[in-house]
Amino acid sequence: MQALNFPKYSFRVKNSENGLHIFDPVRKKFVVLQPEEWVRQHVVHYLIDTKKYPKSLINVEKQLIVNTLKKRYDVVVFEPNGSIQILVECKAPEIKIDQKTFDQIAQYNYQLKSKYIMVTNGMQHYYCKMDHENEKYKFLKEIPDFSR
Repeated sequence: MQALNFPKYSFRVKNSENGLHIFDPVRKKFVVLQPEEWVRQHVVHYLIDTKKYPKSLINVEKQLIVNTLKKRYDVVVFEPNGSIQILVECKAPEIKIDQKTFDQIAQYNYQLKSKYIMVTNGMQHYYCKMDHENEKYKFLKEIPDFSR
């Protein structure tokens, strides 16, 4: 897999008859190593190792209903009170991040009401702080570190 624009992390990877698998510390299982999963696992390690969010507050690839359609978000970080602090949308490195990507995460966030959003293809990262009252967002240099 290609090098991504993240700090270097240590991953558990195994080869099986179904191809390469990478261990997801949040889901506590090996998952097929596709390009988007490579980005997703870097995000998970970034949140845990760099930003110091507890694994217990992170959810990976869960279903949500958007306008009666079943969708899946990539990564969510919860507040200890259960509200959502960060919603992350991951794309494979070769996928260009464009307005369509932001429209997708905005559609998810309309339902989830996250304080922050992160959009990444592993090479480019975009971070925003949401203003739900005025239906706007402000671009940030990075998302905040975990704080109690």
